[in-house]
Amino acid sequence: MEEPKIPASRGELAREYFYKGYNCAQAVVLAFADVLDVPEEQLMKISCSFGGGMGRLREVCGSFSGMLIVLGLVEGYSGPEKGQVKADHYRNVQQLAAEFEKRNGGLVCRELLGIGRGKDDPVPEPRTPEYYKKRPCPEIIRAAADILDEYFETKKHRDEPVDL
Repeated sequence: MEEPKIPASRGELAREYFYKGYNCAQAVVLAFADVLDVPEEQLMKISCSFGGGMGRLREVCGSFSGMLIVLGLVEGYSGPEKGQVKADHYRNVQQLAAEFEKRNGGLVCRELLGIGRGKDDPVPEPRTPEYYKKRPCPEIIRAAADILDEYFETKKHRDEPVDL
């Protein structure tokens, strides 16, 4: 019997989830399921609406939204924070966004896909080999999960917001 293939990184794992049919947000979130105190079924539901740039509206990239879902579950605040806790969290979101933009060229789904303005048909295209060939999504998803993993690895060694 063949040994199961272990992904080299969380980015690879996220990409594999995408190839299995999960949307971009779900793929990133599921790549971190082992460190989240939430059942996988709930993680899939929490992140399902963010695929296709928020339900194929082609707005903020679903893989970036997935990063923020994980970030919030790992180190988010849970009250009506007003001060430094909120500022620190938002600073980390902005740093992650800057790194995501640097590696991928933007944050907006339609721009990353090179398509026009406005929402897309709500019916997703079939996942065929041609679909995967024409989209940058697998590599963007991999980058998103790797950026977040690097963030967490760096943060383990510091008690302050992380500069990527």
